[in-house]
Amino acid sequence: MPKVIAMAGKGGTGKTTTSALLLKYLLAKNSTPVLAVDADSNANLNELLAMEVDKTIGQIRKGIKDEMPPNITRDQYMEMQIHQALIESRGYDLLVMGQPDGPGCYCAANQYLAMTMDHLASNYKYILVDNEAGMEHLSRMNLRSIDYLLVISDPSARGILTARRISEVTKPLAIEVHKKCLIVNRAPDPMPDELMAKINQAAEESDLPLAGILPASNDLINQELSGDSYLELAEDQSIIQQAFGVFDSILS
Repeated sequence: MPKVIAMAGKGGTGKTTTSALLLKYLLAKNSTPVLAVDADSNANLNELLAMEVDKTIGQIRKGIKDEMPPNITRDQYMEMQIHQALIESRGYDLLVMGQPDGPGCYCAANQYLAMTMDHLASNYKYILVDNEAGMEHLSRMNLRSIDYLLVISDPSARGILTARRISEVTKPLAIEVHKKCLIVNRAPDPMPDELMAKINQAAEESDLPLAGILPASNDLINQELSGDSYLELAEDQSIIQQAFGVFDSILS
């Protein structure tokens, strides 16, 4: 079975940026193939990878609920549609979950999605999930365990507190989490002593050890503004080296 890495954190903390950098890391380490899943309803991981999205899982779920074609079973339909929704690239594929469920019951659609994801997962070494703060998509995808839960925070006392709360709400879920880590993103350099103390206190008082701190980066801002893929960033750039160091500490 593949290793599952899931991102969590409140909006605006840089989960998608971290996901794109982690995908670059996995590709550089030849830890492939990777299935990258954009499970944020405001999907934009594809933009950081300079990829176009034609079909989302949300659209497929709606189709299986409302517009099933004749002479095909639901599981056949779901499997066919998911393979069509996969955006294939060298070393990785991208799957976009899209908007959350609309009115009505999507139980059957989510059941068939889970069955298909079970079959699909075996094709990959890693599954990287860029999540919202909630974990609902993980349950729908039938991912029963997470190997690494990376909780992303901005460099503020409130952000660190929110990260700690997100870590705590994963406990009652029927999903086994093997390792949790905190990454503080877009931090000032140098880091104020008072903020560093808050970060260390949160890490010490919870089961959310600090994996690393990533600074704000003009290189990332410029890359996004240009519309070029984060995967094309040079590995000798400072932010890439720092990110790779953080990921080494988590995955090694």
